[in-house]
Amino acid sequence: MAVRVGILALALQHGLACSAYAADVEVLALFGERAMLRIDGEEHLLRKGQSTPGGVRLLDVSMQGARLEIDGNNRFYPLGGRVRARYRAPDTEEVRIWRDPSGMFRTVGSINGLPVKFLVDTGASSIAMNADQARRLGIDFRGRGEPAAVMTASRLEPAYRVSLKTVTVGSITLRDVAAVVLDGAQPSDPLLGMSFLGRLHMANDGRRLTLSRVR
Repeated sequence: MAVRVGILALALQHGLACSAYAADVEVLALFGERAMLRIDGEEHLLRKGQSTPGGVRLLDVSMQGARLEIDGNNRFYPLGGRVRARYRAPDTEEVRIWRDPSGMFRTVGSINGLPVKFLVDTGASSIAMNADQARRLGIDFRGRGEPAAVMTASRLEPAYRVSLKTVTVGSITLRDVAAVVLDGAQPSDPLLGMSFLGRLHMANDGRRLTLSRVR
């Protein structure tokens, strides 16, 4: 539960893609059950069964090329071949979080409709907050929570497991998100952990963390 990564959104952006268009698809390389694709100039390394955020799915890989599913249609794309494929990208919700001067990813959001400043922590298994933060958000962790214990950086701390009705970051809202309330002053900022992040697609280019979800 130690803080490793971090909050304050210098910029939050979201985009929706829903119109049909002709995508430029190229199979660049093949590695066993993985394929390197270039779609409209952007490279994606996919394992068999995985999809790009835009909805292009890798069905199969052979020595000659890759079979892709695009907008419900599957087709073989030869290695080195370049094909124009017409498809409708699914509606995608996207949030971009920029690394702050301290090297942390921080963002503003809300829990149960109330504002929160999150510290992004991919090492935390769930959203975590201290007792005072939970009280401010109206979370009855003592009455409705399940007693537990959480190992922090220094010691084992008493805690309560709760379920949050809604958690929102940018344009993305998830319901029934697991969280823990530590019965003390830590963490100083609510941690946006994997009970939220694990339900999204994450991409980190070093300076920017992009969270996305196909609606």
